[in-house]
Amino acid sequence: MQGHDVRAAGLMGQLRIALRAYASEGHRPDAVLSRASRFLHGISDEDPADPRFATCVYVEVDPANGVLDIARAGHPDPAIRMSDGTVLTRPTSGGLPLGIDPDADYPTTRLALESGETMLICTDGLIETGGHDLDSGWRRLREILEDHKGDLEELADTLVQAVHGPSSHHTTGPLIDRREDDIALLLLCREDEGCGCGDTVLVPAPVRRTMLTVAQAEPERIAVARQQLRELLHDWTSPDQLDSAVLLLSELLTNVLVHTDSDALLVAEITGQVGERRLRIEVTDTGDDLPHKRRPGELASSGRGLVLMELLAHAWGVDPRGEGKSIWFELYESVDGAGDGSWSP
Repeated sequence: MQGHDVRAAGLMGQLRIALRAYASEGHRPDAVLSRASRFLHGISDEDPADPRFATCVYVEVDPANGVLDIARAGHPDPAIRMSDGTVLTRPTSGGLPLGIDPDADYPTTRLALESGETMLICTDGLIETGGHDLDSGWRRLREILEDHKGDLEELADTLVQAVHGPSSHHTTGPLIDRREDDIALLLLCREDEGCGCGDTVLVPAPVRRTMLTVAQAEPERIAVARQQLRELLHDWTSPDQLDSAVLLLSELLTNVLVHTDSDALLVAEITGQVGERRLRIEVTDTGDDLPHKRRPGELASSGRGLVLMELLAHAWGVDPRGEGKSIWFELYESVDGAGDGSWSP
């Protein structure tokens, strides 16, 4: 809630009651936030000279399969720590903070929490306190999330202590000046044997995976997909292969948006041990036309997708589906650089 005065506390209390009521009625996350925004806008109008707004994130969880439906209102994106310790921020659609526009929309993003993965949701107070901006603050949190080996309670304490120091409520000295904003955080783990949620040892899993949908109306999410892939491959031994993977991914996603009327679903997966891993990237759409290789001229601005696939990928293919198709490619990690699947213009 904007502000730290008595009125802000009172409005926040009313907003929490309203959110619980809308959720208990069975509304979806987008509807819960839309109703809450109208509610806050209405009670804020009682004092037009002092309008207020609040940020919020609403998550609906299915414990059986780990599916998360997330709606955001001016809140930071969640972060996911995979079972091997890799940490990715998960881009989700969002809307304005609650109370600003009574007619604002809050689109819902669906994610899947895999076995052994942990999700962090927090306010910007945890990220930015101590003079950090969003980028440097996330880097600080990522280091903590990747290095931590204890349970969730210990992880929560470690995250807060990284900002305030131990026993933050009684801290004196330099750390006391770093308490610049309220902090709230939520950790959610999908338990797996040895996942680190309740055990003291983090056991690496053989698979690292990320999924992302790129809609026809959101071509800018291709850049998000590229960044997600770079984060997924943060410890890949060949920089040339990383660049090749990002280039091929851009080609596949762009082709879906240009040559079909459907959205693109990206699944990127890494399997195997470091130095001998396999990267498999699959882009699925509902278009009927299968791609075919063309021979573009030197000045052509398109038509090179499958040509690049042959040059850069160790393996690739097109799989027809009941509705649409899936185009995939694979790169195989090699420490000595043999068959590195790289290309130079």
